[in-house]
Amino acid sequence: MNELSNLRPPRGAVKTRKRLGRGVGSGLGKTSGHGHKGQEQRKSRDVGPAFEGGQMPIQRRLPKIGFTNIFAKKYATLNVGELAIFPAGSTVDETALRVVGLVKGRIDGVKILGDGDLGVALTVVAAKFTASAQAKIVAAGGTAQNP
Repeated sequence: MNELSNLRPPRGAVKTRKRLGRGVGSGLGKTSGHGHKGQEQRKSRDVGPAFEGGQMPIQRRLPKIGFTNIFAKKYATLNVGELAIFPAGSTVDETALRVVGLVKGRIDGVKILGDGDLGVALTVVAAKFTASAQAKIVAAGGTAQNP
């Protein structure tokens, strides 16, 4: 029975450490499992993953390219055809899209694209619309609004 007075780690959780340099009979004496001579046998032998034996590393040989705009906005894109799951007359905004699982994660807004057909009249509230998407929403009897 486990009580505070007799707690023990589970079997196999505690391993005995290697006793290095304790004579040839131990199997880990003399060179202590490091072999003979060279960089890999020295005390501080870790040179890092990008080290290429003294040659200029590839990440320093190649030029820096590209640019990442840290102020760029990330929009979730949806096609008009995907909005047909909503009942006629409902308002479709980002929260409604999240409830049904069409939008996930961190975004700055929703952009509606024009692929597919919309057979119901909806009030769609989104940050951006393509011209074809806006035309299809209006043709179905709905409205396309910006928040």
